[in-house]
Amino acid sequence: MANTLWVLGSVNADHMLQVPYFPKPGETLAGDHYQLTGGGKGANQAVAAARLKGNVAFVACVGDDAVGHQFCHDFQTDGIDTNRVTAIKDVPTGTALILVNSQGENCIALHPGANSELTPSRIMPWLTELESVHTLLMQLETPIETVTLAAKAAQKQGVNVILNPAPAQPLNDELLSAVDIITPNETEASLLTGVKVNDIDSAKMAADMLHKKGISKVLITMGKAGVLFSHAGEQHYYPGFDVKTVDTTAAGDTFNGALAVALTEDLSMAEAIYLAQAAAAISVTRLGAQSAIPERAEVELYCKQQKA
Repeated sequence: MANTLWVLGSVNADHMLQVPYFPKPGETLAGDHYQLTGGGKGANQAVAAARLKGNVAFVACVGDDAVGHQFCHDFQTDGIDTNRVTAIKDVPTGTALILVNSQGENCIALHPGANSELTPSRIMPWLTELESVHTLLMQLETPIETVTLAAKAAQKQGVNVILNPAPAQPLNDELLSAVDIITPNETEASLLTGVKVNDIDSAKMAADMLHKKGISKVLITMGKAGVLFSHAGEQHYYPGFDVKTVDTTAAGDTFNGALAVALTEDLSMAEAIYLAQAAAAISVTRLGAQSAIPERAEVELYCKQQKA
């Protein structure tokens, strides 16, 4: 279908614990509200897109273990096409250990597990299918060679390529030149450009640097402070929603999944950003990653209430 969204990325088992503050080295700290939930940037974005009523196919690897099989079942329940999710024998599903403090900030340690098995050779058989895909959404928790190969193959076939460059890391121009839309936060934009992004003016400078690397559309997300969108010599600022933050774990992923769906529906960029900001705002009021991601009807109702 012409509006198909492919999400290529990671799957993690998120072990989440709420703590009053982040422990110091050598300190043992009691926490509460422990959860084991589905996570990983790729999976979070695929779930967000599916709950926003996107036509979503997921390209990923999980372990051939109980948690990997459970996640695949959960993806299917959310309406995600899992035909390109591979269960890898003798390798665990990726794992994230997440601490959330009383301010809603998080601290995360990752073990990639099966995410490392999403290699270029593994995705090669599926690249010809990209000709029927509208948008490809990716992040950086799987091998960078795979992300680069997929971006270049998608670009050749006229697919809209969205890169959420997270977790933050340096990227080469070969990958960046194959990206249509990039969605860094302040930290990621700073690393990619050398410009310290801490306000709208510095975000504009960073966006200009990313354009010079061949990227047409730049969205720099700044949490509650909002989003800067830069394209074709014009820059627009969209303020964020003011909500009580409980946990920011999947906020960026929710934003990206919602944004990608809106663009497959041919909404304007302004409409897509508003929908994505609303979805992310709802997600930060809840604990967890995928458990915090809202459904489309809930987001649309929230948008109506905000406009009213």
